[in-house]
Formats: sequence, C-alpha cells, structure tokens
Amino acid sequence: MSSAWHTMDKEAVLQSAKSSPKGLSSEEAKRRLAEYGYNELKERKRRTALQMFLDEFKDIFILLLIAATVFSVIIGYYELTRNPELGFLETYADAITIGIIVLLVAIAGFVQEYRAEKAIEALKKLAAPKARVLRDGRETMIFAREVVPGDLLVLESGDTVPADARILEAVELKTDEAVLTGESTPVEKSLDTLKPETPTADRKNMLFMATHTIYGRGKAVVVSTGMSTEFGKIAELVQAAEEEETPLERKLDSFAKKIAKVVVAVCVIIFALEAFDVVAAGSFELEGFIQAFMSSIALAISAVPEGLPAIVTITLALGAREFAKRNAIIRRLSSAESLGATTVICSDKTGTLTKGEMTVRRMYVNNKVVEVT
Repeated sequence: MSSAWHTMDKEAVLQSAKSSPKGLSSEEAKRRLAEYGYNELKERKRRTALQMFLDEFKDIFILLLIAATVFSVIIGYYELTRNPELGFLETYADAITIGIIVLLVAIAGFVQEYRAEKAIEALKKLAAPKARVLRDGRETMIFAREVVPGDLLVLESGDTVPADARILEAVELKTDEAVLTGESTPVEKSLDTLKPETPTADRKNMLFMATHTIYGRGKAVVVSTGMSTEFGKIAELVQAAEEEETPLERKLDSFAKKIAKVVVAVCVIIFALEAFDVVAAGSFELEGFIQAFMSSIALAISAVPEGLPAIVTITLALGAREFAKRNAIIRRLSSAESLGATTVICSDKTGTLTKGEMTVRRMYVNNKVVEVT
C-alpha cells in the first residue's frame, strides 16, 4: 500500500485503502487479516536462556580462567597419585576456587542480560489492547491485534491508537505522541493535505500506533498495521541493533590476550629449563619431564589474576543496581561502564525523553553559560 498517505485527500485515501465511510465488511476484514497478518509487533527468534548462559563463557578472560581450572585439576590429580594421603579439598582447592569464580561471573552476566532482554515486550505493552472500528456500517469493539488496513477507527479522548491511520474526521482532536516523536506537548490534528517531504513528527493529518488521544474525537482509516507502522519500525530497530564492545571490554580483552601470551611464553621457558636440567643430570625418565611440565603449568596458573573478573563483575553489578534505582535498565553489565567513558551526550528534547516535560536548565549564549532556575 502507498506510504504517502499524508499527501492525499480523504477521497483518495479511502480509494487507495479500498475502504468506505462505512468501514469494511466482516468478510473483507477476515480476508485482509489473512493477507496482512495480525496487528502486532513481531519478535525475531531470540536466544534461549541456555544460549545466553553459554555466551557468557565466550569472553577471553573467562576462557583463560577455564583453561587454568582444567590444568589445576590435572595438577591436583597428579599430586594425588603421588601422595594419596592428601585430602580432596587440599588437592583441588585452586581448581574449585577458580571454577566458582568463573561460574559466579557467568551467572551475574546472564541474570542481568536475561532481565534486560525485555525491550520488545515493553513496546508491546504500549500497544492498544482493544479498538473501536466500523464493521458492516456498525461501530464494533474488537481486539487491536485484529485491526487491518482499511478499517475505519472511531477515536475519543483517552483512546490508544491501535495502528497508523489517516484522519478523515477531526473535532478538536489532539494526541500525545511523546512515545514516538518525543514531543511533550499535545499535537493538534487536522485534515489538511501535506507535502511529500513532511517529516513524520509534523504529519498533522496522521495518527500513529501506540500514541494516545487526549482531547476531542475523530475517525481515521487504517493504512499500516503491525511491523509496517512507525512504531513497528522502532521495534525492528531495537531488535536489529548490533552489539558493540564497550571500552572496558576492549581493554579487558587486550589485557587477557597479553596475559595469555605471557603465560604461554613462561610455560615454554620454564618447561625448557626444567627439561634441560633433567637432560643435564643424565636422567631421561618420564617422571622428570612430567614434573617439569607440572611446574611450568603451576607457575603459569599463578600468573593468571583469577580475582579480576569477579571484581569487575561485582563493580558493574553495583553500577547496574544504581541504574535500576533510577528506572534505567541496561542490557549488559559492561554497558554500565560506557556512561563513565562518555564525554559528550547529544540529545534532542532531553527533558521530554526523561520526564515527559521539557524545561531549560542551562543556556550557552554570548560565550557564557547561564544557569536557569
């Protein structure tokens, strides 16, 4: 269907939408429902809880700690075979400690991401549960998900707009479009045709999904539903957003890679020196080489800062909790650090985005900053 609805007059809109002043018939509405699908925001296939949990182990530092855990188990088993009198905890203390740290770090990251993976659900809650439409010439209340293109909406003060629609009648009609455009003041609607280049926020003859009618009444013909609406496009952008590494993640990855290189180099050097001593002593027993290998691995494990991921995770978790106290949910723990690395925030209508009201607090004029109370 056409996207330039704001440029058409009422008759052209009804003709293009294949509708009429009496709305659609029940049969036609069913046919269009089958053609266009339900009027709802669709979710992409999301990761399962297990996939989210396993993804926490892809971090280089975590992989380094897992490797340290495995080698600690090997060393513990070797020592236990040589000295059966050693206790279980005494033998595997290092492996258990590192393993617990890895598990706690992974659980903390998983819990935070699982809680925040609700952005699309929050958008869904903003959509109208029911809608009044004209079907077979009669005003009918239906579920909003059953609204189809061509339906004639009947709107009054307090109604939530269930889909994008072109206004056909308006009696002092005003809507709150803050959820879509960020505009805090009510938008007065009209029937005037507009120029093709008119931006979405200035299309006074259009109604948009999830916005609210706060004054007056009117009728409008539905032109877009579901993911084709302006609100649906936002939902699509939310789901398609690519994850980028935060400055902290990049630094930790770089640090982990450097440590891994150092650890490998130390292992090779220590093993070579120990093996050289075995050969120089004229002993070529396998036990000597095994002891040299275990010594090099033990030294390498001691060089890995096992507590660093735990300290970072705890610190970021405290930061995420502070965000939550201020009604801000972050998707990943590492995102809490991104704000600390931010030097400039560029935003339009900042007050509208945070409180639903716009208030000037500081002005820059004549090379001076003026505080406004």
